[in-house]
Amino acid sequence: METCKYPCASSPRTFDITEHYKIHKYIPYTMRQRITFFHKNENGVEPRALKIAGRSLSGPDIVAEREDRITLALEELPIELQHVLRESQELYIRWQKPVAYTTIGPWSSKIPPGLHVFYTPGNSEKPDGGRLCRLFRTAFGPLDCSSTSGSFTKLPNDRFSHSTAYQFYHILNDLSHFSSYLEQYVCVSGNSECKARAQRLLDANSVDFSYDAISHVVKVSALWPHERQPLFVESHPDHRAEVGIMTPDTPPHLDQHEIGVTGLLTVLGEDSKPSPTLFSFPSRHKTTPRSSFSSSFLRPWGLHPTMQLRISSSKPPMEGASCALHTYLTLPRTIFADKYQLGDELFLSSKNLSSLRYISQPVDLEAPSYTMNIWGSSVLLELQPPDVKDNQPWTAEIPLHLRYLAPADKGYRNVSVPWPAVFWACNAEDGMKFSNNPFDRVNLGYDGLFGPRTMFWHVDPKTSEGENLYHEIQVPVLDLGLSNRISSGTATIVMMGLAFVVWKLVSVCLGMGNNNGHGSPKSGPGRKRKRF
Repeated sequence: METCKYPCASSPRTFDITEHYKIHKYIPYTMRQRITFFHKNENGVEPRALKIAGRSLSGPDIVAEREDRITLALEELPIELQHVLRESQELYIRWQKPVAYTTIGPWSSKIPPGLHVFYTPGNSEKPDGGRLCRLFRTAFGPLDCSSTSGSFTKLPNDRFSHSTAYQFYHILNDLSHFSSYLEQYVCVSGNSECKARAQRLLDANSVDFSYDAISHVVKVSALWPHERQPLFVESHPDHRAEVGIMTPDTPPHLDQHEIGVTGLLTVLGEDSKPSPTLFSFPSRHKTTPRSSFSSSFLRPWGLHPTMQLRISSSKPPMEGASCALHTYLTLPRTIFADKYQLGDELFLSSKNLSSLRYISQPVDLEAPSYTMNIWGSSVLLELQPPDVKDNQPWTAEIPLHLRYLAPADKGYRNVSVPWPAVFWACNAEDGMKFSNNPFDRVNLGYDGLFGPRTMFWHVDPKTSEGENLYHEIQVPVLDLGLSNRISSGTATIVMMGLAFVVWKLVSVCLGMGNNNGHGSPKSGPGRKRKRF
């Protein structure tokens, strides 16, 4: 397993990027990119302040969220990545930054922080043998990933066809290694724009990579937080670029499951001025209004810590719809949930839990962490809010268990546990088509465990000042500094005990010999018997 810093000497370049771009001159494919700025009504930009010159758009800085989405044909990708994707039916990579944030745009979906991979091989009977993990280690750094069959968990894709076959998770705080990988392996020498975009990924809240064999295209998207953004976009002559400057709006007859937006659209190289637009679309992900949650571990931790979720409201987001509150956890291999313990209805009720909806398999309840290859486990729990009439903050408790960890120098190891995602799952109306959403986000792990007409109302996490979305637990383990003395002391006691046993055996043997040679005289002809 690689543990080197980027660039790794053991991960040499597998293709010449300059030759790769030369080949693209003869390939009739056009990269498409869509750049969307989403701002509050009071932070809008006047159309006359925008300047469109050729294939560039510029204007004053804007306080907004920004999403970049790039669509590529398979033939436009580096050769190494092409090989991996041609052997895949589906590959979805989701990365979430470990910070709490709220969104004003149509990007309400939330997942636990870190790197999530959802994968379906092209041949279900012959999963990837390790090429996928090698690519991940090259792109994202030293991940604990050996092969699909060894490190990934299986998903129940037999229940819902829109779920992938395998899942992988890794705690990844930032994309510094991935940014360097893009600069080194993807950006052609001298392409300052490509390198600048790779560097901007360090500030993104989320990055997604999506591929499926049916569409035969790759979609890469990144979302930046609501802050002051430079309003300047420039497009390559061979690329199609669409720029949108949007704000929330409420068109007439807007349904509760829909989102309305209005703003300006510009296709660089085609439009001489921005075009006003107003439209609405159904969205499967929305934010629960006036609701938040926090997560913590009850002290003392011990080897069986309890995660406590404090939720600010118990009121469902939709009136007249069937809604249930859920939490989705991705637990590294160092910690796990016991499905047998979570199967006791009386116990669950005492913790404000309703039922265990899903837990990935297999979950070995006894194996130490250092003997396992699998990444960990994912858990979907339905929560049991108190009476809706009493709309007050309430708590739910999730019992977890730590595995035995490898020894450490000072007798302790730190374990990171990501915050879960909390959301209401509500049934949408029959005939609802969420695929009409231009900002739709699917394959997040938990959405594949529900029906295709489920709406997710997300509860935003709320952290303390300076806190991120990872819990840090200090776990006692064998102290390597004391283990040598313990081993020496144990060996000394064993040798002393062995010496004592040998000495006693020798003493017994010597005593028997003396008795045979110098025994007490027995009665004989010359000995008088004592009369009583």
